[in-house]
Amino acid sequence: MNILIVGKTGQLANELLACAPANTTVTCVGRPELDITDAGAVLAFMQRIKPAVVINASAYTAVDQAEAEQAQAFAVNAQGVKHLAEAAKYVNARLLHVSTDFVFGNTSAVTINGIAPLLPSAPANPVSVYGASKLAGEQHIQTILPHASVIVRTAWVYSVHGNNFVKTMLNLMATKPSLGIIADQIGTPTWAKGLAQWLWAVAAKPQVQGIHHWSDAGVASWYDFAVAIQHLALQKGLLTQAIPINPLPTSGYPTPAKRPGYSVLDKTSAEQATGLHAKHWQQQLSTMLDELHALNF
Repeated sequence: MNILIVGKTGQLANELLACAPANTTVTCVGRPELDITDAGAVLAFMQRIKPAVVINASAYTAVDQAEAEQAQAFAVNAQGVKHLAEAAKYVNARLLHVSTDFVFGNTSAVTINGIAPLLPSAPANPVSVYGASKLAGEQHIQTILPHASVIVRTAWVYSVHGNNFVKTMLNLMATKPSLGIIADQIGTPTWAKGLAQWLWAVAAKPQVQGIHHWSDAGVASWYDFAVAIQHLALQKGLLTQAIPINPLPTSGYPTPAKRPGYSVLDKTSAEQATGLHAKHWQQQLSTMLDELHALNF
């Protein structure tokens, strides 16, 4: 199977390449090879390589910067996705597209008591430019390629590659006397390798379509996530001493962009579609930290 992966330098693309099935021929490109904001370039590229499946792992992800760079965010996350969908339709390819929990917009402080995980059909109500641009991209796909596309929303993605919360925390924990971490934004971390494995399972099942959610299993706040990172990193020798980690309210750490207050994603449809079952986020974090240790981080 001929596969095109867009987003070459990102952590997800790295994981997709690492676990690509043996029966695939993979072309992985970044902006230097393919500028998805250029519709003509996208169509010409697709016509040249004729992929059976396109996996879009690219995005403008500077959440706070997007508030001041709305045009740039929409150019990549909305218009760029539109160009990919149009070109995929032209060459008769499926499009697998990675979206985000930021399409939801509950910004109030919440607890998990009495709140159900968000279904793919839950109303989208983004409260940031980033979230709005990603939702616009989803809408383009549903209009252009409704029966030959899969949109997967994910959250809190990390891996041994690139910049992410886990690696940032490890660096700060090694250099700071204490940390304050947001404790009233509730969601679930996602190891990029698990997401990559789910995407490959979907690529092999042409009957799967529509919007699905994928993250690791369980529930956490950013504070819970940080505490677990330190605990496991100390066990594995990635850190030499513990520092105090203090819970903060969202109001105590203002940012240009608003964040969802609750974005635990219901993965039922994603699990049923592939037969894969999400592993708990602490188990996935432990495995990722083992990989990081092996890389002498």
